[in-house]
Amino acid sequence: MAKLVASAVDARPPAGRLLLLAIQHVLSMYAGAITVPLVVAGALGLTPAETGFLVSASLLTSGVVTIVQCLGLGPFGIKLPVVMGVTFVGALPAVAIASASPHGLAEVFGAAIVAGVVGLLVIPFMSRLTHVLTPVVTGTAMLLIGVSLIGVTADWAAGGRGAARFGDPVNLLIAAVTLTAILTISRFGRGFLAATAILAGMIVGVVFAGAVGALAPVSLADSAWIAPPLPGQMGWPHFDLAASTTMVVVMLITLVESSGMLIMLGRISGRPLDAEALARGLRTDALGSIIGGLLGSFPCTSYSQNIALVGLTGVASRWVCATAGALLVVLAMVPKLSLLVAGLPSPVLGGAGLVLFGMVAAAGVHALSEVDYAQPGRLTVVAVSLALGLLPMFRPTLFDRLPKALAPFLENGMLIGVVSAIALNLLFKSTSSPRPAAEGGSAAPLHP
Repeated sequence: MAKLVASAVDARPPAGRLLLLAIQHVLSMYAGAITVPLVVAGALGLTPAETGFLVSASLLTSGVVTIVQCLGLGPFGIKLPVVMGVTFVGALPAVAIASASPHGLAEVFGAAIVAGVVGLLVIPFMSRLTHVLTPVVTGTAMLLIGVSLIGVTADWAAGGRGAARFGDPVNLLIAAVTLTAILTISRFGRGFLAATAILAGMIVGVVFAGAVGALAPVSLADSAWIAPPLPGQMGWPHFDLAASTTMVVVMLITLVESSGMLIMLGRISGRPLDAEALARGLRTDALGSIIGGLLGSFPCTSYSQNIALVGLTGVASRWVCATAGALLVVLAMVPKLSLLVAGLPSPVLGGAGLVLFGMVAAAGVHALSEVDYAQPGRLTVVAVSLALGLLPMFRPTLFDRLPKALAPFLENGMLIGVVSAIALNLLFKSTSSPRPAAEGGSAAPLHP
């Protein structure tokens, strides 16, 4: 990616071009932004109306936090061209927390608020955290997230868990057509089309589903054109210590992930970050978790595909991304659009999910490839952490006889793997010679 001049960050393109560039950013991240609420809703068996609300709330949260990040608000906002969106890291913990609690998603919202507050408190110490959350830890976490989400996309490709025609060949064919379209567009598309390969592939999948008679009608008659997702519609935030602890771990991983992405963006845009600028950006991540909890959504992070788009287009204007944030807010206010998104055929989501979730796992592999395995214990840390993290995925009933209060931890393979990786990494560091400084960095930038 070409390095741009710092003045480009504050440049404001003409209105028409500004809008087109903002739409491009929205299209590049839209599929990823709606995937997390769809994953959570599908795993919890929510109704289309509830799913639509989660999609709208996630878009609203993403839009508000994007505007703050780009334009600044008090101590918040890095004032660079950043587009924020809900993070995959929190998807599985949210499902585990909601499934184990009688308060459902309300407990997730409360935990997100607590995680955001804790995030604000620990951000001044992030220089120390990056030495704890090394590529061994973050790579293990990303790999476990990607692998565990493959089960979700398999259910989608087969027609959706509990579907009457689960595994029907037509469903698998729709997923295959969607996947093939995404790969073809990614390979042969250019510029704008290649940047929106996932969304374009999903459109092809929907058209094909309609052609084979697998497109279920969506009733929009009972939904308003304009209706903001109001707080409390899915329950007011409920606070629980175990759930909050789980989301705090999610927040720490997100902050380390964001550090790498924001530093890279500073270099691309020609405005390298100092410690205070990075802190402003990370505070906005924490603020996004608080706002998400209040609005009925999930924690947010910077989207790497939009950072890549800055380098690809050569347009580093923060006003473009702020306009993209405003468009996300507008989209969140249109319930009919949210219902249409919620009514997407499951096999289409399955085809897209294979790419999105595979990218998450691949990013974990990339981070682990940066580990110096010549250092004593590094291979052991990865091996044991991956094995422990996979236990609840292969044997979901393994911990059923243990106290229910531990369920948010024990049913979440990613969390088990991360805690193991942190503990073992510290153990082997304390018993070996100091490792090279190069390995102390964060994981490779990632987000779907």
